[in-house]
Amino acid sequence: MYTKFILFSISTLLAIAVLQHFWPQALWLLLIILPLISLGLYDLSQTRHSLKRNYPLFGHGRWIMEWLRPFIRQYFIESDTDGTPVNRMFRSIVYQRAKGQRETVPFGTRVDTYRTGYEWIGHSLSAIDSDEMNMDMRIRVGGPDCTQPYDASIFNISAMSFGALSKNAILALNGGARKGNFYHNTGEGGISPYHLEAGGDLVWQIGTNYFGCRDENGDFSSEAFREKATLPNVKMIEIKISQGAKPGHGGILPADKNTPEIAAIRGVQPGTLINSPPSHSAFGTPIELLDFIRQLRELSGGKPIGFKLSIGRKSEFVAICKAMVEKGFTPDFITIDGGEGGTGATPLEFANSIGMPLRESVAFVDSCLTGFGIRDQIRLIASGKIFSGFHLVKNIALGADICNSGRGMMMALGCVQSLVCNNNHCPTGVATQNPLLYRGLVVSDKRERVARYHRRTVHATAEIIAAAGLCHTSELTRTHIYRRVSQETIRRYDEIFQYIKNGSLLTENPPESWRLCLEEATSSSFRPKHCLTEMEMQPDEIKDGSTINKPDIEEIS
Repeated sequence: MYTKFILFSISTLLAIAVLQHFWPQALWLLLIILPLISLGLYDLSQTRHSLKRNYPLFGHGRWIMEWLRPFIRQYFIESDTDGTPVNRMFRSIVYQRAKGQRETVPFGTRVDTYRTGYEWIGHSLSAIDSDEMNMDMRIRVGGPDCTQPYDASIFNISAMSFGALSKNAILALNGGARKGNFYHNTGEGGISPYHLEAGGDLVWQIGTNYFGCRDENGDFSSEAFREKATLPNVKMIEIKISQGAKPGHGGILPADKNTPEIAAIRGVQPGTLINSPPSHSAFGTPIELLDFIRQLRELSGGKPIGFKLSIGRKSEFVAICKAMVEKGFTPDFITIDGGEGGTGATPLEFANSIGMPLRESVAFVDSCLTGFGIRDQIRLIASGKIFSGFHLVKNIALGADICNSGRGMMMALGCVQSLVCNNNHCPTGVATQNPLLYRGLVVSDKRERVARYHRRTVHATAEIIAAAGLCHTSELTRTHIYRRVSQETIRRYDEIFQYIKNGSLLTENPPESWRLCLEEATSSSFRPKHCLTEMEMQPDEIKDGSTINKPDIEEIS
């Protein structure tokens, strides 16, 4: 192919030389031809890309098509139920609600109701007129030790930091939260001036790097924490243990997003890649976590304190519950982030293959707290691909009290899922620190969209539960939701995610399915004291990090 390129270059130059005798303006063509020939000659000499070396100039077509592929697929090929990570059907409903456009659909459902995994809520013949309901459904967060409880909306803005998002995005989100009377989680990047300017309610998230409450060594500073925790905008404080998109991996702020302003807010060096530690230095065991929660509650003046995590090994959460029972002390809320959660930057393997999905996580945590007899003291918040009213209904039926949305709120701002959150080139100005890009995000318009999306989604949730004969989301249970588990079988959620009796994990004869987790868990360590496995012929035990002694193949056969 490189021989053809040389012949093409020589023949093109000769053709222009001949043509200019009859048409002098033909020399202008050299402004196009010479750069192309120069690029081809460079391709011949470079050693990085064999495709370009073997097919000079023309090999660039591969990269051009790769660049065009997601745009062609999104706008010309994919159907309403296609598209990842968020399909067009849900993107469209967010845009329609945010803009105040018609949100009804014609000609019936486009979802295959006979596919395995299809889910629905059972409506009631004694349905309620939704106009007679209180649409402002709220949940009080704050246990017996909390002196400043907070009445939260059932739908709120999930954790997204200033740094991951632009200042205009933060201003619009917080302005929408104030207008709609719901909360805005700051993300682990700390409280910026833009979180405070609009005056919306805040949940301040404390991550492993303690941004906004760290000393010169990067450790937790009680003085810095007290200063911000007592701000009137801060309604709750959330300790981030892990997040769904990258559990077991600290937060990532790319260097090109780490501007001097963001670095000053976080207390780090500007222009550097910021990798937060995967775990906290302020505590290292379940007991110490509860002591830290008690400390934050006292420093904040009695505000609700909770923690956020993605469920990994079940016995580690059981260990936290054991610590709660031993201490006689609980957090005010727990945020559960599903493995499908979103983020601006994460390794592929963490996004795809680490962390329990949200529905299983919510059901497990709800049952675990119930089994230890402490569920009524703690509010559960669910986060992970929640966009519509039915998403809220499903997660609340499983055991959540409140739901958060990150990508839904981003789309209400105008995000078009261009999938460039991690390189500072977000075309809509949502996930970038480039002022030439975020200037396009007009705060006054977008905060109205955020508030409108929230209001209409909560209204849709109310209409769904009214159709089921319920007056409040707190009446939802696992008996209300159905799933097709095969072509022949339909099951209710309570058959799939079975309830356990209150306090049953505290008895001498707990449910058999929980026995191994209970035996592994200890309140003195997040890691299991020993790992147990059961095989049909032989139980094995792992102690002190040793490997399992597996039976020989002949023995099993």
